Amino acid sequence: MNKQEAVIMKGKKADREILRKLKGNEVSYRSKDAFYGDFGNIAVTKWERGTNFDEATFTKDGQVMEAFYDYNSKLAGTVQNKSFAGLPANAQKFINEKYNNYAAGAVILFDDNELNETDMILFGQQFDDADNYFVELKKAETKIIVQVNMSGDISYFTRIK
Repeated sequence: MNKQEAVIMKGKKADREILRKLKGNEVSYRSKDAFYGDFGNIAVTKWERGTNFDEATFTKDGQVMEAFYDYNSKLAGTVQNKSFAGLPANAQKFINEKYNNYAAGAVILFDDNELNETDMILFGQQFDDADNYFVELKKAETKIIVQVNMSGDISYFTRIK
């Protein structure tokens, strides 16, 4: 990363929303209103108050999805299940070669709401808000998650205990 890219990244980080914990146990009515504004009159199968996000589980176009609303009841992003075959080809090849002793498990796609600068938390880890796939890889009792960006670049994300 050159000096100019570092300055840009620092500026972007300064513009990000601070990730705040939600108070109380009930999902905010503002988050519910925002959901219907974002997705229309779609039935929500489950609302849940998480530590940092209000979470709505729903089905859109036959696909089960989750939407995450931050402290200000603004959409941070959505998550949906995907298949390994849906990953960029170069990511599939890299995983098959470098993690050949692991079995690929669940694949999810986090679709970031670019209008909200709040970072997201998945698998107990905070990450920069951007569209990414997360792939579970299993070997014996070991489970790890790798992060795949939309170009197919892969990075280690976390280990699941």
